[in-house]
Amino acid sequence: MADQNFIVHDLTPEDVSKGIADGRYLLVDVREPNEVAAEAYPDAVVVPLSTFDPRAIPDPNGKQVVFACRSGKRSVTASLAAQTGGLAYDKHLAGGILGWKAAGLPTRAGG
Repeated sequence: MADQNFIVHDLTPEDVSKGIADGRYLLVDVREPNEVAAEAYPDAVVVPLSTFDPRAIPDPNGKQVVFACRSGKRSVTASLAAQTGGLAYDKHLAGGILGWKAAGLPTRAGG
């Protein structure tokens, strides 16, 4: 994978929130179902990293895919896996849901 020169771009929680509101981003949460059941991003689709298949990501309909997780590590892994699979999904939410909440952005209960 290293010789492919894939890059993952960090986006701030504020950038992602605004992009979702503007209809530019599709947020893909790669956390596990038990994590999502405890607390979820308001407008994300869930594709757990443990069973990650980039083809399971819904058609973004022209939106840019942004991966998210708890802290920002698994979202990078998902982006690299998607790029390895030939998809140009090179963005992730830096800081994950921890950063999202620290920025004062809303979450919802249950997945």
